[in-house]
Amino acid sequence: MSKRTVAVFTGNRAEYGLQYPILRAIDRHPDLDYRLIVSGAHLDANFGRTLEEIQGDGFRIDAEVRIEMDAGSLFATAQAIGSGVIEISKALARLQPDLMVVYADRFEGLAAVIASSQMNIPTAHIEGGDLTEGGALDDSVRHAMTKLSHLHFTTNQQASNRLLGMGEEDWRVHTVGFPAIDLISEGRFATREEVVQRLGLDLSRPVVLFTQHSVTTEFDQAVAQLQPSLEALEQLAGEGVQVILTYPNNDAGGRQIIERLDAFGARRVPNTQVHRSLGRHLYHGVLALARDPALRVACVGNSSSGLKETPAFHCPTVNIGSRQEGRLRGDNVVDAGYDKDAIAAAIRRCLHDEGFRGACRVAENPYWLGDAGPKIANVLASVPLDTRLIRKRMTLKGEVRDGWFR
Repeated sequence: MSKRTVAVFTGNRAEYGLQYPILRAIDRHPDLDYRLIVSGAHLDANFGRTLEEIQGDGFRIDAEVRIEMDAGSLFATAQAIGSGVIEISKALARLQPDLMVVYADRFEGLAAVIASSQMNIPTAHIEGGDLTEGGALDDSVRHAMTKLSHLHFTTNQQASNRLLGMGEEDWRVHTVGFPAIDLISEGRFATREEVVQRLGLDLSRPVVLFTQHSVTTEFDQAVAQLQPSLEALEQLAGEGVQVILTYPNNDAGGRQIIERLDAFGARRVPNTQVHRSLGRHLYHGVLALARDPALRVACVGNSSSGLKETPAFHCPTVNIGSRQEGRLRGDNVVDAGYDKDAIAAAIRRCLHDEGFRGACRVAENPYWLGDAGPKIANVLASVPLDTRLIRKRMTLKGEVRDGWFR
């Protein structure tokens, strides 16, 4: 039997880090071969061009799809989706895959799902059914991707239940857990020595890892929402806390955040450093420092990694603002609004409150099921590629029973 060819689409650094276990599992599966399509921020130097990270992991890049976007407005996002559909469809026509794998909830992924589904390529969607109700467009995009896709791999049972509630057939939905935890459980991240060497850290002092993205429905407020965070971080840096700041995604409002981070970095505030991207290996290495109770480490910002990845490291986390509202989280997360004093107080709690730090060390990880990558690869290799897979059916009949049936 010839191998099935699976196209895997990736559009930014964070997404690729989550896809790595899936791509690795496909590559290792005897009945599968991959075609990697790289696009979006991977090809943009302004956002830490990450092609080198992919190549360093040993993966072959089969197509580079450029999507022009200035990360300044929602108009640019809409234009990027349109151009993405055109360019991704060209890549798919050339690669001729048997299946397509797309991740999460971003506009580049939406373009990829539109292209593949309209070309009758069976499409697998990772991380459908999650919630982020805090003003980002993520939920709308994610749920649209669900309805266009043919297979679903969710990170938790709540997400699977939502997909069933959306009328998806149960045989299409697979609860596999969070793929990134495959690598974390294997210890595939930077060692303490490597983290210290590459970032110049003094582990006798606290460490904060910070990433704040724009909220796409409030992208014009991105800088105003970032400013209290920077003020709080500068205050803590003045107290000896070491602060590592990284660039946001290439969403609307992202470029304004980058300009502000660059200005902050140019001031050379003592105990702070700004990076375009740490890469998955080093990023997880910093979070892993939190596993040592003697070290004081906190993840701060509004990235989904603060909720989905930090529980695996028992790392205390400050979630700022509304962007991750509604998302499943562990007991290691404390929320703060866009207020300098509230943010500073929450960070101090993560670094110095031994009761909370102790609770983080025993908090359950709501995304841990194990071996997500191999589970996904096995389904991709075995699912029948027939009209039943392509022809989607709605399970909800919409019958009237004592009023509207919900």
